[in-house]
Amino acid sequence: MGMGDLMVLFRRAEELSLLEKLIEGCGEGNSGLLLIEGAVGCGKSEFLETVAVNSEKRGGIVLRGMATAEERRHPLGVLRQLTADAPAGALPPLPSSPAEAGRVGAMRQFASAVRELSSTAPVVVCVDDLHHVDELSGRYLLHLARGTREAKVLLALTESVHEHGDDPLLRTELLRLPHFSRLRLERFTPEAVRAMLPDRTEAETARLHRAGGGNPLLLRALLQDPGAHPGEAYTQAVLACLHRCGPATTALTEAIAVLDALAGAPHVARLAGTTEPTAARALAALEDAGLLRRGRGFCHPAARAAVLERMEPDARRALHREAALLARAAGAPDTVVAAQLLAARHTGEDWALPVLRAAADQLAADAALDEATALLTLARDGCADDARRTELSVRLGVVTGRTDPAAAELHLAEPLAALAAGRLEPRALGPLARTLAAQGRIDESTEVLERLAAGEGRHPGAERRHGDIPGDDPLDGLSAFPQWGAAGRRGAGAPKPHPAGRAVRGAVHPAALWALPAEAEEGAAAQAAELFLRGATLAEGMVEPAVQALRTLLYLEGAERALPWCETFAGQAAERGATGWQAVFAGLLAEGRLRLGDLTGAAGTAEEALRAVPARGGGVQLCALTATLVRARTAMGRPEAAAAVLSRPVPDRLTGSIHGLAYLRARGHYALATSRFHAALGDFLDIGRHMKRWGLDRPRVLPWRADAAEALLRLGETHQADRFLADQMTTRDANDPWVRGMSLRLRASLREPKERQAMLTKAVDDLHRSGDQYELARAMSDFGQVLRVLGEPARAAMVNRRAWHVAKACGAEALCVKILPGHTGEAPEAASAAEAPHADLVASLSESEKRVALLAVHGHTNREIAQKLYITVSTVEQHLTRVYRKLEIPGRQALPVDFHLGVAEFI
Repeated sequence: MGMGDLMVLFRRAEELSLLEKLIEGCGEGNSGLLLIEGAVGCGKSEFLETVAVNSEKRGGIVLRGMATAEERRHPLGVLRQLTADAPAGALPPLPSSPAEAGRVGAMRQFASAVRELSSTAPVVVCVDDLHHVDELSGRYLLHLARGTREAKVLLALTESVHEHGDDPLLRTELLRLPHFSRLRLERFTPEAVRAMLPDRTEAETARLHRAGGGNPLLLRALLQDPGAHPGEAYTQAVLACLHRCGPATTALTEAIAVLDALAGAPHVARLAGTTEPTAARALAALEDAGLLRRGRGFCHPAARAAVLERMEPDARRALHREAALLARAAGAPDTVVAAQLLAARHTGEDWALPVLRAAADQLAADAALDEATALLTLARDGCADDARRTELSVRLGVVTGRTDPAAAELHLAEPLAALAAGRLEPRALGPLARTLAAQGRIDESTEVLERLAAGEGRHPGAERRHGDIPGDDPLDGLSAFPQWGAAGRRGAGAPKPHPAGRAVRGAVHPAALWALPAEAEEGAAAQAAELFLRGATLAEGMVEPAVQALRTLLYLEGAERALPWCETFAGQAAERGATGWQAVFAGLLAEGRLRLGDLTGAAGTAEEALRAVPARGGGVQLCALTATLVRARTAMGRPEAAAAVLSRPVPDRLTGSIHGLAYLRARGHYALATSRFHAALGDFLDIGRHMKRWGLDRPRVLPWRADAAEALLRLGETHQADRFLADQMTTRDANDPWVRGMSLRLRASLREPKERQAMLTKAVDDLHRSGDQYELARAMSDFGQVLRVLGEPARAAMVNRRAWHVAKACGAEALCVKILPGHTGEAPEAASAAEAPHADLVASLSESEKRVALLAVHGHTNREIAQKLYITVSTVEQHLTRVYRKLEIPGRQALPVDFHLGVAEFI
């Protein structure tokens, strides 16, 4: 017995008991008439075969016949099958013509022959799908049922519960016979499926029941398909069920598949071109078969797809178009109407574009981004109005930006081309400028605003609309900063654009959206930014404000303060599958890690984020990630890996964007590392020109002067290098420890050893306080070199060991080689012997002892420590003596190089 038979017989004890009783009674001379009813696929044919097999095992003679819709018009089709199945000569030959076969005498003769055959052995007549039987065969079966009531004859018939034959007399007369029995086969319940598959989890059996609707045929197919999703076996089983329903069902099931959740009897009837009662019967039959769920369409999308895919494409689109009209007239939700328009590829109705746009917005809000993108694309492609087409392209850019930043930028290519050709109305320019500004494309956004201010692109006779006049700000509401103040008012954190480019004919300059707050407002802005982030949730309209808030924390308060927030938002984006948003926040996360000197972490974060977004040859926004990856790999001493990243194509007009400047800086660092100093200088100067022009010249963000000075130093242009560094020390960021530390390190190389030592001492202190371990290692390396020049080899060795360990922790292998050649893989002997002290020993130090020890680790002399802490040299010596005793070490040279005590910043 096969799996299908076992499945059909599962939990059929009552039905099997009736079957056994009828077979036994037939063998004892009691005739029987059994009608097996059920929906399509519920096991009627398999159960009928069980009747036949069990009868044969008891020595019965089984005559089998199957009625089909295709053979219904062929007289005596089923009867010929029964005759062919009988022992040779046991039954009379069938009449040659329908007229002769229709004589009562011929029918009585056939019944008499079967009765005579039953005298030798019980005769079981099995006919499948009685509702399809031809009229003559049906009349013969009725005569047989009447004429063998005292014989060993059992008639077992199957019939669909929702279909009956053309001859209503046949079924009525069968029901009136006293030996008539009826057996109804129902679909499996969820409990039955769980009991049938005890090795499966409850979730798996629930999924199987939902997909198959409890239909045994569909369930068997699902179990044959590999994996967790319905496959080819399921598709074929669905089509087999529908085929068994007859050719009249085809049009009905196609209408049902097209309508899906709208598949009520009136709509199905109209689409299929039939009557409502006929449609209602078809729906009931398919629901009973488990193929449909009441009011929700097919039980599984794969079942619906199986029907749709076999339809002729033009006919299918025509039905979808009609379904869209029906849905609209019935007041269905925009998403339902839009789905039909999309399937029909139809935008010809006056209301089509607004419905598509509204549905796309709703789907985007529900994170159904693929569906939203498809609707917006259809609307855009079917739109003849340039301004509306531009608005739809911009909206596409916003929606696709969640998952694919490069694709989001491509959607703006057509409107920009139309702008260049002067085909856009002013009302289309504001949204375009806002989106470009949000993507960091400053020059392009500015160009759009200038066109808007000049009134270019206006079609003759076009009316001026709200937002077209230069005094209305097209960028209003895009900046994060107005949202940080209480009740949405513009707070102290609002950025100020540079004086020269304060506005584009009355509108806020796009660069202002990327500006840091003024110096007097920095503290309030950072506090407001963090307060904003605490209440922010990741959703459309909140990404740009969150990005600006994170940038404010990153550049004003330091990476350590910003990183947890970056990780939070990047994680939320990843959980929602918003890989585009993930790339944006991961870019800030990677930048923050690079600011801390975590080269390995920065590179890993950038690589992971770039892998997550679709590969489309990059994009302006992805250049920030690329830049961080290049800078990290370059600093790690992996120029080949950095070159591989730089070889990837980049967008046109890259340098006109915020992210493009980060890319230029990364390319410049790579050029420095590969001794192409003029190329590096060119990139750094380009950054400076753009930042000055945009009013964004903040060394905290991009210290291009320090970079240019380093290139000039390599070229031997020391005077020019000093001018750039002096200029940087006069900017409003001059007191930032990170900016000042880098500036001092480079300026020190232009001074005599004694002055160089003093400047490097300050640089080390500043960079230690900034948290940038990579820049700290560079400064300590220079400090160790000048100590050696000044004749302090022991102190120089200690500083170099400390610098080596810091560089090693950053992943800066090339810097490790520069500091201590020959120690690239293993720690220097003196340093490795000085292992980190036990936490209990460190805890035993007082705060004053910790401070003195930490300064000593960084290479400061006792006198320098005394000056920094405003204590006497004798006090320093006493503190150090107690430190050596408590840490159980012999002296200063044994102080551990990784002595991170976690004390408050004090130097």
